[in-house]
Amino acid sequence: MKSKTFHIPVFVPHKGCPHDCVFCNQRKITGQTEEMTPQKAQDIIEAHLATIEKYNPKGTYYTEIAFFGGSFTAIPIESMVSLLEVAAKYIKSGRVGGIRCSTRPDCISEEILDVCKAYGMTAIELGVQSTDEEVLLASNRGHSFEDVKKASELIKERGIELGLQMMTGLPGDTKEKSVFTARQIAALNPQCVRIYPTLVMEGTHLFEMYQRGKYLPQKLDDAVELAAELVEIFEEKNITILRIGLQTTDGVNSATVIGPYHNAFAELVYGRIIRKKIENHIVSRSIKNTTLEIDAPKDKISQIVGHKKENLMYFKEKYNINLKLNHKN
Repeated sequence: MKSKTFHIPVFVPHKGCPHDCVFCNQRKITGQTEEMTPQKAQDIIEAHLATIEKYNPKGTYYTEIAFFGGSFTAIPIESMVSLLEVAAKYIKSGRVGGIRCSTRPDCISEEILDVCKAYGMTAIELGVQSTDEEVLLASNRGHSFEDVKKASELIKERGIELGLQMMTGLPGDTKEKSVFTARQIAALNPQCVRIYPTLVMEGTHLFEMYQRGKYLPQKLDDAVELAAELVEIFEEKNITILRIGLQTTDGVNSATVIGPYHNAFAELVYGRIIRKKIENHIVSRSIKNTTLEIDAPKDKISQIVGHKKENLMYFKEKYNINLKLNHKN
């Protein structure tokens, strides 16, 4: 991944997806209710570029058009090509550096990739969600881990950047299964990943399961603890983590979802990783009832302190230790 990337999100409707996953309500997630047309896509791209080019007049940073919101390669080929034609014009003009899309593992083929490559597709993200066959079946994903492996290889063979997305807390999932999923995903050597805890939204089969007592969402603290472990697995392999937790939108917020939602979920996760490292240091040296000085770069201070100072309070309450942070340039 580039050091700084601007994504221009163009949300394509859910109609391309051949399966109805238990957790999915794309209208709530994306806020997109109308069909995407080439003209609408162009209007969205122009609006974003107006801001990006003002912020980045010298074109120092990398910009991608991102077709998200559904299974892009599963929509009718004519619709896909019409949108790619719009995006390709921006690549040809030099205003945009690449095109990215999200799709399903079983919606990738040699023919589809021929089309994507011809129009300048530079990155494809696959919704893996889990590599456990029982979890995939319980979630009505409609694909297998074998599909994931085949699609990943085809994408990499074409020289297209591979991204893989996973979810935790799906029906039938466990901490052990999620950790195993992360390790199997890492073994496929993607350039980037996304980690999403499962949230329950109205209008989904999962919401019905929740109402009937057939599904219990993760607790926020459990989801944070698990995600922290998964982040370390991916970081060990130098895999870029694009996102942790769903982005807050009108359809995704504390009033519209049930489960481990937090508007600063990633911040909680990185704060937990730092907490564990400090705690290991404290325990290994039997430190307590004192002040512990920590030298840290400015960009790590907030993670050490924790969201709403939760790490400072944690060490004070558990070990009677006050953390003193020294800014390090």
